[in-house]
Amino acid sequence: MLITSRQNPRILRLVRLRERASREREGVFLLEGLREIERAVASGIRVTEFYFCPEQIRSRAAQAIAEKMQALLPEDACFELSASAFEKISYRDKPEGVLAVAAMREHSLEALPSPKNGEAPLYLVAESIEKPGNLGALLRTADSAGCTALICCGAGTDIYNPNAVRASQGTLFSMPLAVAPVEAVYAWLKEKGVTIFATTPDAEKIYWTCDFRRASAILLGTEATGLSPFWLEDAEAKSVVPVAIPQRGMADSLNVSMAAGICLFEAVRQRAQ
Repeated sequence: MLITSRQNPRILRLVRLRERASREREGVFLLEGLREIERAVASGIRVTEFYFCPEQIRSRAAQAIAEKMQALLPEDACFELSASAFEKISYRDKPEGVLAVAAMREHSLEALPSPKNGEAPLYLVAESIEKPGNLGALLRTADSAGCTALICCGAGTDIYNPNAVRASQGTLFSMPLAVAPVEAVYAWLKEKGVTIFATTPDAEKIYWTCDFRRASAILLGTEATGLSPFWLEDAEAKSVVPVAIPQRGMADSLNVSMAAGICLFEAVRQRAQ
């Protein structure tokens, strides 16, 4: 089916799917770009619709994914778009001419897999991460460090924001991921016997003095406000260990994905010894 009008109902719906409310109402999200679609399909994500623009497909790889998706999906789920119509739905600076709609997955704590090979789990817990680029970077960092899972809690986090999908470079589909309220995350970690390390610049304990070889969760909050009082008030009673990353300069905070990488790769170093 060829779509040329920028006001076609399907085009207008795709534009609406950039908004969180529309995505959650339908239970689907957008995938734009060769790498994103390729890695989603490889990870078992269920693609429901595929849109392509021959005028904007400029690589053999993009042409190959277009042919593959047309072979995988029913004919009435594939749509050819004019350049004008594709520009309307694209949210990238340099479109590759391919875009898909895919079904969201369940992201409950109970659905998280057990650690591989009996290893002590290593969780990254991110609270109230609102910037989609930061969330995508956290997914890549957790993936690179071999985390057992990334757990998101608190308000504002939108894991299927198109920019989060893009920034994750496909790790959104392969990295075990859970989204739950703060209190539920705390209770789940304690039930699993996981030591909770809460990063805060006010802590006396330095991150490299922590023992990350046991079952561990590293907590990070927003760059502006850090972790919520839930984690830091009565931390000792909750068995939460506040830890700091020493900073010698004028800046009073690090990018959240940078902070995650510093702590996670200290855990990687310890576990490798």
